[in-house]
Formats: sequence, C-alpha cells, structure tokens
Amino acid sequence: MAEIHETTVEPGKLELLTRWLPTRPWYTGAGSPALTKSGGFRLDDPDGEVGIELMVVTDTEPGAPGDEPVVYLVPMTYRGAPVEGLDHALIGTAEHGVLGPRWFYDAAYDTVFIEQAAQLLTGKAIAQDQNTSDTPDLTVHVVPGDIFTPAPGFRPTVIDTEAHTDIAFDSDRSTNAGAELIRLHRHLRVGAGLERDRSHVDAPWSAPDGSLRRAVFLSAP
Repeated sequence: MAEIHETTVEPGKLELLTRWLPTRPWYTGAGSPALTKSGGFRLDDPDGEVGIELMVVTDTEPGAPGDEPVVYLVPMTYRGAPVEGLDHALIGTAEHGVLGPRWFYDAAYDTVFIEQAAQLLTGKAIAQDQNTSDTPDLTVHVVPGDIFTPAPGFRPTVIDTEAHTDIAFDSDRSTNAGAELIRLHRHLRVGAGLERDRSHVDAPWSAPDGSLRRAVFLSAP
C-alpha cells in the first residue's frame, strides 16, 4: 500500500499541469488553463516504488466567454529518479517535502501504470483513496472484463486523440490474439460511455457548483 505524506510539493501538481496541458492534443482551451483539483483516485504499485494517481482537474477558463468548464482526466506517475526513454512523457519535476526530488510522468506511457490499470479493469486491483493511506475508494465502480495483463518486457503503443488516449500492448496470452487496448477518457462528461456491456471503470468528481458527477475514466473498447 502507498503511504500518502502530509507535506509540500514544490512546484505543486496543478502548477505543473498548467504548463503541460496546453501541449496535449486533447486540450481544448484557448490559452493557459485555470485549474482546480476535482477528484480522482490512486492505484498501488506492488513494488512500492512508483506513485500512481488518476487526477481529475477542471479548467474554468476553457476558451471563449460563456464556455462550460472542461473536466480532464490526467493519470500521473511519480518516481524518485528519471526513467530512460520517457523524456517525452515528462510532465515536470518537483521537490517533495519528505521524499525529495520527484519526476512526474504522463502515466499513459508508464508501464507500471499500464499494468495496474489492466489489473483494475479485470477486477484484480483495488482503487485507493486519493488522500488517505491504506484506504480503498469505494466510490470507484469497476465492470471487469476479459483484459489480459501485459507480457513481460512489453512496450506500449500510445495514441493521443482530441478526446482520449489509447494504450495498446502485447498481452501475456497467445501472441496470435492481438494487442490489448486500454482507453483513457481525457474529457469527463456526465453519463458518457456508461455502457454496462463492456469493461470499464467509472468514478465521481466534484463539479464547480459542488455537486458530484460520474463518468467513465477507463475502458477496454
């Protein structure tokens, strides 16, 4: 289980994301975002080395006057050292008050996240509370499916679109079965994609008016 420390992170996660989000193809704003944290949950790294957080952020300045706030899903991994070959996925670096320097990565490219996301979609991993150590997040709902875990030494293929990020990888079953696919729903919309006939993970977040909304975070199309 990951231990969550009550301490500072400088610069903060929202500050890092404010710089990084406008570089993404699925960012819809017209300029620099104005971000607030709106929810999310964590996953555990079985080896206890990598922090994994699926953060929800709301951009209250999405573009033209009158536009509705845009809600983004931003899974991140936190590491104690840079990862060779992941420079393109680096969100930024920060100083953790307890753990020291941290490297923040777009989790879509991080094999530790991909392995645990696959486990979550099969019902074998348990979503953890975003702010409390050793506490399952019972608000996260999983419809498990026939997703196989990544093969040893796998290398993902990641495709960003204007709405989502697809992660393809070779599974641990027969190579003739084709690649597995996990979809990150980058724009969270109420009720969107809540199909009950396929594997997915849905969870709540807080809207600007304080109400709770729910949408699909991950799915296996």
